Amino acid sequence: MPTAEQRRRLRKWRAVKDWASKGTIATFGIAVIGTLVLMFVYLFSETVPIFGSASMEPVTGYEAPGGGNTVHTAMERYREVAVRFTEEAEAIFFDPNDGSIINREALERTEGSQVTSYATGEARSRLIGYGLDDGRAIFARHDYDITYPGGQRTITPRISYVADTPEPLEVFAADEYRLDAIGVQRGRRGTAVVGANNERQQLRIVLFEEDEDFLTGAVTVERKVHEVPWPGDDVEVTQILMDTTMRNLFVGGDDGRLHYYDIAQMNNPRLIASERAIDQQAAEDAGEQATVTALDFLLGAQSLISGGSDGSVAQWFLTQGDDGSRRLTRIREFDGHEAPVTSIGPEHARKGFATAAADGTVKLHYATSHRTLAHVDLGDDIAIDSVSLAPRHDGLMIVGEDGTFRYLDVDNPHPEVSFSALWQKVMYEGRNNPDYVWQSSSATQEFEPKFSMVPLTIGTLKGAFYAMLFAIPVAVLAAIYSAYFMSSRMRTLTKPTIEIMEALPTVILGFLAGLWAAPFFERNLPAVFSILILLPLAFVAMAWIWSRWVPSSWRQRIPGGWEAAILVPVVLLVGWFAVTMSPYIELALFDGDMRQWLTEQGINYDQRNALVVGMAMGFAVIPTIYSISEDAIFNVPKHLTQGALACGATAWQAMATVVLLTASPGIFSAVMIGFGRAVGETMIVLMATGNSPVTNFNIFEGMRTLSANIAVEMPEAAVGGTHFRLLFFAALFLFLLTFVLNTLAEIVRHRLRRKYSSL
Repeated sequence: MPTAEQRRRLRKWRAVKDWASKGTIATFGIAVIGTLVLMFVYLFSETVPIFGSASMEPVTGYEAPGGGNTVHTAMERYREVAVRFTEEAEAIFFDPNDGSIINREALERTEGSQVTSYATGEARSRLIGYGLDDGRAIFARHDYDITYPGGQRTITPRISYVADTPEPLEVFAADEYRLDAIGVQRGRRGTAVVGANNERQQLRIVLFEEDEDFLTGAVTVERKVHEVPWPGDDVEVTQILMDTTMRNLFVGGDDGRLHYYDIAQMNNPRLIASERAIDQQAAEDAGEQATVTALDFLLGAQSLISGGSDGSVAQWFLTQGDDGSRRLTRIREFDGHEAPVTSIGPEHARKGFATAAADGTVKLHYATSHRTLAHVDLGDDIAIDSVSLAPRHDGLMIVGEDGTFRYLDVDNPHPEVSFSALWQKVMYEGRNNPDYVWQSSSATQEFEPKFSMVPLTIGTLKGAFYAMLFAIPVAVLAAIYSAYFMSSRMRTLTKPTIEIMEALPTVILGFLAGLWAAPFFERNLPAVFSILILLPLAFVAMAWIWSRWVPSSWRQRIPGGWEAAILVPVVLLVGWFAVTMSPYIELALFDGDMRQWLTEQGINYDQRNALVVGMAMGFAVIPTIYSISEDAIFNVPKHLTQGALACGATAWQAMATVVLLTASPGIFSAVMIGFGRAVGETMIVLMATGNSPVTNFNIFEGMRTLSANIAVEMPEAAVGGTHFRLLFFAALFLFLLTFVLNTLAEIVRHRLRRKYSSL
């Protein structure tokens, strides 16, 4: 017997150990919570900038460098040199920060001629054209040579010409028709000018095809003339645009319409459609003329932005009708101005643009996200002639009607993000209908990024759904049998074997699923479904045979709880039979090719699909669900089971009415933990699907999940860019999704525990 002193020391030592245990548990518990909070804070801090607003801040203002009226301005990418083109066909290079002149060069024009119109090509081409009153046109490009003498960047601006000739090129020169409106564009087919004379109602395309001799380097220019039908008897052409493919021509007129021509065959141009861009009746009610006052392409020249005399701003591009015909479609409208739109300045690398109006207002828009991002009002007394954005969309040059220049800093890092762009259907360029699309990059610079989170979210839920559809019945039923009906000897062998499956790396499962299971399923598709149907039937049939046909003396040789062992050969036999009969079933029911038959029924089949992922990922989560469920069932107090049996219930009745209800909180927790594992799974989904972000629950098509998308695209995302931060947003959304689901699961588990705790 320990003495009183020894007992006192034991109590003290026990108290110390209790205190240390409580402190350790509390410390690491708080550490876990703190880690989760830090994860949330980090993800949130990387995500929140994409929801910030844009701004335009005035930096400086000055008189027009070099004098004269300005028709167009532009800047090079570093914003160290800007250029202005005047009505006198002169190019003046200057410092945009203070207006000091760097260089100036007059474009050559015929003696006595006057500029009557001007136009610019797609923003990246840096091409400008002047139309003259003698029917000729001037083409020029503003280029910048960058050198680093002594490690210091030096930018030398210069003017270059089409075919290296500064001479004006003939459009209507033979007839001396003035060019009332022109459009210029440079593409693979050469450089083209479209000229319009309103008095004679003549519209003409002149294509200058350049051919460079690969031996001498000499450039020859061939001039081709193509006449275009006039858009209407009472129409005066005010705006002309040709896309970079030189297959589509758009003409804006004083009738408030946009006229679309198909010029793929320039010798046979066709007027396809005339769409109203300005509300004629509203303009007449206001005592104004409905006119398309500004027209310009967005990056890539697939979309065009129209500005009207009523201040409206709209995006248009070509779509295909049900009959296969192409039509010009108004896609979306933006916050307009209260005065006529005077200028549109597209971005050089994104689908954004700025609009300016005669009342001194400037607005910054983004097409895909359908947002008007920023607004600046320079005052009613400042009518704006033109507006242009820097190539890196970080600066804005505004030219007033009085000739004054205003230079603004622009902060607009993430215009692509909006609720509609992330979660609603969006009408993207080149598509006929709005859709959910995730496509973050492409090989072309003019690509329109598509950042819909819907395909990734649905892909995540789709993969988890099919995995749980496969895993829950197998894992829960196996847990019920092994915990309640299986012999203790067999249980000691079975349970550790299943639990050790959880240690199998998911990359191995993904490797086997992608390189072995997917081709096998494709070759033996009827066998897969035959096994799913025949296996339960075979189990029932075997149970009936065992209880009705097998002699009792044979049954008594099998110890109680070992009956499941006799199903092993049944599983192997059913699998062998299904694979063997697969070609015959396919020939009899599916004309020899089940995959082709599915395609003919309108069901797409991908080799790496949700069926493969469901089974592979289900195999990965089965040990988790099984282990927790089995422990919950096995730990149900024995007196509850014995009491049910004593009242006359069979073993199955006791299981269904007592054991399962008591163990339901644990089983539910097991299912939710397995679901969380399936939602966050990366490697299996990455290797066993085609990683195609589709928006459907077709079991024969693949998917892309949030976690797999992060793993695939994070290495190529530019740090701090919109794509980079949207991947963090996807991680934050996945974090919150699993947190909410686990919280709801915990609430349900507690309610189940309270409800059945009295059993």
